[in-house]
Amino acid sequence: MPKQYVNRESDRSGPPPIPMVDLRPLLRAARGRIHARLSEMHAAGQYILGPQVAGFEAEFATATGAHSAIGVSTGTAALELALRTALANRTKGEVVVPALTSLFTAQAVLAAGGRLSIADVDEESLLLTATGAEVAWGPSTSAVVAVHLYGRPCQLGALARLARDRSAALIQDACQAHGARHLGRPLTDFSPYVCYSFYPTKNLGCLGDGGAVATSSKAVESHVRLLRDGGRRGGQVAAVTAGNARLDEMHACYLRGLLPSLEPNNRHRARVAEQYHEALRDCPGVRLPAWSDESVHHLFVVRVKRRTKLREHLLAAGIQTGIHYPVPLHRHPAFREARVAAPPVVAERACREILSLPIGVHIRPRDAERVAAEIRRFYT
Repeated sequence: MPKQYVNRESDRSGPPPIPMVDLRPLLRAARGRIHARLSEMHAAGQYILGPQVAGFEAEFATATGAHSAIGVSTGTAALELALRTALANRTKGEVVVPALTSLFTAQAVLAAGGRLSIADVDEESLLLTATGAEVAWGPSTSAVVAVHLYGRPCQLGALARLARDRSAALIQDACQAHGARHLGRPLTDFSPYVCYSFYPTKNLGCLGDGGAVATSSKAVESHVRLLRDGGRRGGQVAAVTAGNARLDEMHACYLRGLLPSLEPNNRHRARVAEQYHEALRDCPGVRLPAWSDESVHHLFVVRVKRRTKLREHLLAAGIQTGIHYPVPLHRHPAFREARVAAPPVVAERACREILSLPIGVHIRPRDAERVAAEIRRFYT
C-alpha cells in the first residue's frame, strides 16, 4: 500500500493525525453484513465464481443502472477485457487516452493490443474532452478511453457522438467513479463499456484487488465473461484466446457487505468536498477544481503553489496528502512510443500543481476545516 495511505498512530501532542485513508470506520459499519456473506460462502464451500460473485454482479448492476455487471480480478483487467471486446471486430489501432490518469489506464490499452495516442486534458476540469480527443485522433484510431478522474464524469454526450461518428469504441474508465451518473443517467447509457476498480481505497472497495465491467449489452456481457475465464463456456474447452481474470468469492462477500453504504458514503464525501470548497475559496496559492454536482468525490484535488513545501507543512501538522498523478503518461518510460499529436501542456502543468486532500468516511467536516486552516496558514 502506498505510503500516503498508511494510517499510523502518532505520539505527537496536539490534535490527532488526519490520514489520507482509514478504512476502519467503513468496515465497522458493514461488519454484520460482511460476516453474514462470509458465512454463506463457507457454508456453500465454493470459492471461485460462486453465488457471492453472482449476487454481487446483480446488485452492482442495479446500483449503477446497468443491464449487467461482470466481476473481474482488477480494474486494469476490466479495462483490458472491455478493450479486447470492443476491438474484437476492429483493426487494433490507436486508443486515445488522457495524459492525466493512472498508469494502469495505459497499461490496459497495451495489454489489449492497442497503441497509445495521448491527449491533453481540459484546463478547468482536468478531464478528457471531445475537443482534446479530436486533436489526438489519428487515421488508425479505433477507441477512446474517457477517464472519470477523481470521481468527476466526463462530458459523455460529446465523446459518444465523436466515437459514433468515427466508428470507434468509447470505453469508460470509471475506476474512481462508483455511483456516478451523467445528466442523471447511468453511465452505461452512453457506451456499453464501463470499467470499475475495487481497490481498497475506492468509494466501493474490497480488501484486495477486484474490478467489474458494467454494460448495457448482452453481447458485451457474454464476451467479457468468456475472456475472464480462460475463453471457456463452463467446460474445459477454450473457445477463444483469453486469460484468467476472475473476481473471487471472498472479495465479493466484502463488496456485497459494503455496497449498501456506497450511496450514503458518497453523500458524506460530497459534504466534505463542499466544506473544503467553502473553506478554501479565495485562498491565495490555491486553485479549486471545477465544481460538479455529479462528482462522487473519490479524491478532492486542488492545484497549489510551492507544493512540496506545503506538503511538508501539512505533514508536520499531522495531515497526510497525496499526488494523483505526479507524471503525465507521455513521460513514463514504458509509454515512450505513444503518439503525442500536440504537447499536453495542461497535463504537464497540472502534474506539477495537483494535491489530493484527505477525503472519505473517516473525514468529518471539521477535519476539512482544520486542513483548510493549515493551508491558509501556510500561504498567509
